[in-house]
Amino acid sequence: MSKFVIKIAIGTIIGGILGYIYYYFIGCNGGCPISSNWMISVLYGAFFGSIIATPTKRGKDGKNN
Repeated sequence: MSKFVIKIAIGTIIGGILGYIYYYFIGCNGGCPISSNWMISVLYGAFFGSIIATPTKRGKDGKNN
């Protein structure tokens, strides 16, 4: 596996864990579209974790770092 895929996978997993932690400690019981359901919180967290983990800067040789 390439470093690119591993970075995104780790970011997705960490984001999902943080999404669940957000649901557990901050989430509401009803009316909140994201934090009232643990699955939605995990999906949002995983999505944002994968976005943050995606490398965007290119090196001098034109390849992703």
